[in-house]
Amino acid sequence: MLSGMHLIAGEWVAGETTFENMPTSGVADRFAVGTPAHVDRACKAAEEAFWSYGYATRETRATFLDRIADEIEARGADITAIGTRETGLPEARLESERGRTTGQLRLFASHIRKGDYLDRRHDAPLPDRKPLPRPDIRVMQLPIGPVAVFGASNFPLAFSTAGGDTASALAAGCPVVVKGHSAHPGTGEIVAQAIDAVIKALGLHPGTFSLIQGGTRETGHALVQHPLIKAVGFTGSLGGGRALFDLCVSRPEPIPFFGELGSVNPMFLLPEAVKARGAEIARGWTGSLTLGAGQFCTNPGISILKEGEGASAFVDAVRSALAEVGSQTMLTDGIARAYRDGRDRVAGTSGVREVLTSVCDLRNATPYLYETTGDDWLANDALGEEVFGPLGLVVRVRDEDQMLKVAHSLHGQLTCTVHLDPGDHGLAMKLLHVLERKAGRVLANGYPTGVEVCDAMVHGGPYPASTNFGATSVGTLAIRRFLRPVSFQNMPIDLLPEDLKAV
Repeated sequence: MLSGMHLIAGEWVAGETTFENMPTSGVADRFAVGTPAHVDRACKAAEEAFWSYGYATRETRATFLDRIADEIEARGADITAIGTRETGLPEARLESERGRTTGQLRLFASHIRKGDYLDRRHDAPLPDRKPLPRPDIRVMQLPIGPVAVFGASNFPLAFSTAGGDTASALAAGCPVVVKGHSAHPGTGEIVAQAIDAVIKALGLHPGTFSLIQGGTRETGHALVQHPLIKAVGFTGSLGGGRALFDLCVSRPEPIPFFGELGSVNPMFLLPEAVKARGAEIARGWTGSLTLGAGQFCTNPGISILKEGEGASAFVDAVRSALAEVGSQTMLTDGIARAYRDGRDRVAGTSGVREVLTSVCDLRNATPYLYETTGDDWLANDALGEEVFGPLGLVVRVRDEDQMLKVAHSLHGQLTCTVHLDPGDHGLAMKLLHVLERKAGRVLANGYPTGVEVCDAMVHGGPYPASTNFGATSVGTLAIRRFLRPVSFQNMPIDLLPEDLKAV
């Protein structure tokens, strides 16, 4: 059952005003609108919780994460039912995303049990060293304090209430205040119910987790500017993320803002690969480009290939494959409008030619395909801006040198992909030296949608893909965002943190 309320420090709290979700069918539900007063209450409770949760054992925190996963799975049918209504995503997608969400919670539980993330080091004392003795110095990673998390529109589970930011912050020992996304508040509330049930069952401080629904920009601003918040995790638009980033760095105490802001995820199709299997790559690109109505931050919106043998055949194959893709429901009316605006921007750019057009309106999305030359790409920086939806742009370059120039022209990306065969390795090596500076993940002969949750994954990249090129929001390295190293010098053993005593 939905209460339509905020969860703040273990209590379900109403608000003076409400908003409605936007279901694809049926009657809308009403939810309380978050305010700066709600933010203040949640942040103060999170700070109070830190004095116990931040010093809890790794096993306590790991058990907490495992139990959250169990409670989410127990509510699986309810989550799928409300999630499909609110987002328009099919049941199979919601169930898969739920599995990813519980999987990453359990992955972080396993990760902190091992303890490697603490990066413990010990320089033993050298009392006889000349000219000065060396003291005993030990170091380990410690949690930073309360963390704010903003739910994402396109992932109601894996990047929202109990998603990767929340899981990694809780694993680190940081209480979390979530600003829920208004596109799926019902889904967020059921997940919050699961977390609340575990907090109560384990006797944890109720301020360890809070969910504030909806709210205006003022509410979001109050959260990132609250003096008790020590870091922010965000997945969303470049404009919204940049505004919050600026607020974080302008605070009296600046704090890190870990924003994942989007990417066009270019693919470079090298000549031998196009010649040998251009039609296969075309089908693969179509599937990745249109997956989930193109509403993935790793959606590969750009394909770059050399003019000549195979280029026109590749474009024809993509056009034929896209023509068979039907209309899909987008997450919100606003996202659908933004997709149409992006389509109009690309179509109206000088040097861009229509290859496949369609008609979409209301909350629906249909695919579009355009092409341009390397010269026109290099002359129009706006072509490198993300269009959130199933729109593809083919860039035909003159030669290898222009392909490298296009690579150099890219802004920061989440991913870059190279499709190559053995005869392409010379050009591929030249490209890789450029692309590894442009992206957090570089793929060979694959498609970037489908981000594996594992130890070696990086989901981030140079700006504007993210606001911190040294961080990732997916994989176990994500925990590092919410830790800081502390050295203990000549500290009596019995006063050291338990995890540092045996080092």
